[in-house]
Amino acid sequence: MTESRLLLQHFLAALAYRTQKALRGAPSAFADFRAGTHVRTPHELVWHMTGVIGYARTMLHGGTFAPPRLPTLGEEVLRFHATLAALRKDFADPALEARITDQQFLQGPLSDAMTHAGQLAMLRRQAGSPVASENFIFARIGAENVGAEQPEPAAPDLWWRPELPPPPPGPMPPADEQS
Repeated sequence: MTESRLLLQHFLAALAYRTQKALRGAPSAFADFRAGTHVRTPHELVWHMTGVIGYARTMLHGGTFAPPRLPTLGEEVLRFHATLAALRKDFADPALEARITDQQFLQGPLSDAMTHAGQLAMLRRQAGSPVASENFIFARIGAENVGAEQPEPAAPDLWWRPELPPPPPGPMPPADEQS
């Protein structure tokens, strides 16, 4: 397998991790939270993310991909992760020739899906249930794990409090100076 395909597989695992981070511990009402008119709900976002990853698969298999909406967010999440697993497997198959480059996979459907994982996290804050921050560099992400079962943060930000706004960019004071 090429280095770029290995990197794409790792990106899929990072997408799985960040999606689950945004969804883990969400209140049940979060699935249908709507931040405004014509803004996708979390349920709709995950459905769309499945469509985006399925579309990426068509670049390897041909055809079209238009998944029907599933009744619950939980079902959508499971299908999303199954679609990630299928694309991960596709990337490992040297017999599959893509109609686009690996760079185009990254700049197109994969980046689109990662953007939506960030939107899920932003919607959590807007819905009154913010997601704790962490240093993602140290997250335990392995290219083989694109499933819904993701590890807890390895390097959570000790200063994070749900009632506080996000801090400005830059280094945070040492933990013993934070209160």
